[in-house]
Amino acid sequence: MKTLIEFINEEQAHIPNASGEFTRLLNDITIAAKIVNREINKAGLGDIMGYEGKQNIQGEDQKKLDVFANEQFIEALKHGGQCCAIASEENDELITFSNKLSNNGKYVVAMDPLDGSSNIEVNVSIGTIFSIFKRKSEPGKPGTNEDLLQPGNQLVAAGYVIYGSSTMLVYSTGHGVNGFTLDTSVGLFLMSHPNMKIPEGGNIYSINEANYIYFPEGVKEYLRYCREDDPKTNRPYITRYIGSLVADFHRNLIRGGIYMYPGIRKNPNGKLRLLYENVPVAFLAEQAGGKASDGFRRILDIQPEELHQRTPFFVGSKHMVEKAEYFMKYYSKEFAPEK
Repeated sequence: MKTLIEFINEEQAHIPNASGEFTRLLNDITIAAKIVNREINKAGLGDIMGYEGKQNIQGEDQKKLDVFANEQFIEALKHGGQCCAIASEENDELITFSNKLSNNGKYVVAMDPLDGSSNIEVNVSIGTIFSIFKRKSEPGKPGTNEDLLQPGNQLVAAGYVIYGSSTMLVYSTGHGVNGFTLDTSVGLFLMSHPNMKIPEGGNIYSINEANYIYFPEGVKEYLRYCREDDPKTNRPYITRYIGSLVADFHRNLIRGGIYMYPGIRKNPNGKLRLLYENVPVAFLAEQAGGKASDGFRRILDIQPEELHQRTPFFVGSKHMVEKAEYFMKYYSKEFAPEK
């Protein structure tokens, strides 16, 4: 079977003047992912579960595995030298490096080192999400916030690692989506899901219905639509919600479906972060033939204004997202962003 690095090298051969730096950057990410995977797989045997005793910039209590994963990815990207700056969910400010090699790096990375970490203790799938942009600032100096504050339509690549019954890396460089499964016996990611495509329609919706009373009327109407009995359109749909964006999206990517985390009246921007959650998943969705929206706009066209900016999120099968957008635009105009 073809390995991840073999696949990247083959793709690189079609790019004029390719230097191999992106290949090395992605390899650094996979090295950190393997180390994190090792710790996750033995989480119940060591002192890696539970809380660290601190909060991140989001006001969320950090778990020990959150901190461990964050440190591993930062160290891998620092020593690789292709990345000049990192925006992480676990850090208040932009992470830059003092070494000359990194300051000459061409890329910046935005990441959620451990998505869905509330599921660690109950042995449910969790993941890592990442976005890669080309820097805009002058090489030879530390990266800047402006290097990261780019809309998703400027992405070089994005992907996620899902730590589940098997460990998979799913990524895209803008030429389709491919999935690689980690063979732990040899320590290599092997191609297992070439040219992944999300079905245009589906019958799964994923949302935290515990917040139903707070949802915009457009979301409530869409949920009523999902629950209606209509055999011609394969309704009522099935509800599946894991509470990990990576796990919920990965299932829907393969089977078809929609994932929703809308804004609510007391928090109109929702919970998920634009740069390192919504943008990379939206990029993968579009590359697989799906769609991603904040209910009104294409996610990849939103200009970020801050590193930890939040946006509502509707992502998945194209027809399902478009139907949700219809209900949002008809019933929840007050949630539409200002032009």
